[in-house]
Amino acid sequence: MRGAFLHPMQDLPPGIPVDPETNPPVGPLVDATPRPLPARVPHRGVSVDLEPLHVRHVPELFRAAQGQPAEASWAYLAAGPFATEPAMRSHVAAFAATHDPMAWAIRPHTTGTADGWLTLMEIHPAHAHIEIGNIWFSPRMQRSRAATESMFLLMRHAMDDLGYRRMTWKCNALNMPSRRAADRLGFTYEGTLRDLLVVKGRVRSTAWFSILGDEWPARRDAIAGWLDAANWGADGKPKRSLSAFRA
Repeated sequence: MRGAFLHPMQDLPPGIPVDPETNPPVGPLVDATPRPLPARVPHRGVSVDLEPLHVRHVPELFRAAQGQPAEASWAYLAAGPFATEPAMRSHVAAFAATHDPMAWAIRPHTTGTADGWLTLMEIHPAHAHIEIGNIWFSPRMQRSRAATESMFLLMRHAMDDLGYRRMTWKCNALNMPSRRAADRLGFTYEGTLRDLLVVKGRVRSTAWFSILGDEWPARRDAIAGWLDAANWGADGKPKRSLSAFRA
């Protein structure tokens, strides 16, 4: 139906796409083909490999978890810390068997050991929406090239290989390192859902971020440029920050 909109265009929420031929206004048509589900397969990178999470990774993961106060790595996660290797094994056995979230162990080339995990989750093929989350980096992995590349491998797989149109990132609203990581990778802050969950007996508000399909090529190229060997000096440090590649 054409003619005057029931709601003037200037009254619509800013930044929300609309089909100008519709009345009342609705969003534009998109490719509604359901996207493929991720497969439990390895992903190989330049500085890191991702392996489908398995209980065989537990001895290495448990050793990697040592070396800092237990609260530091696990404060904002629903699981952990694990006082014993059998306790971690019990969690990983169940965690590795799920399809949403689907988890990978992270094996940096510098150590050769499983030093963390991450997942694709909230997988909605019909809506082309997927999330990267449930990320745990051991102390020696944090703020490393391998940490960034591990996330990039799954982001690129979801957006380029599988064709998802929306990738999200969410975290405890108090988790400032995670919020900074989302911003660094190019996610856009969408808002905070207040008092959304109870985690470990504490109320949690959740901050939400996203990258959309038309934004992804620029984000992908910036991260790829930062990861490129030409950006890394002999001292193992990047010559330019990731933000410089997004400028």
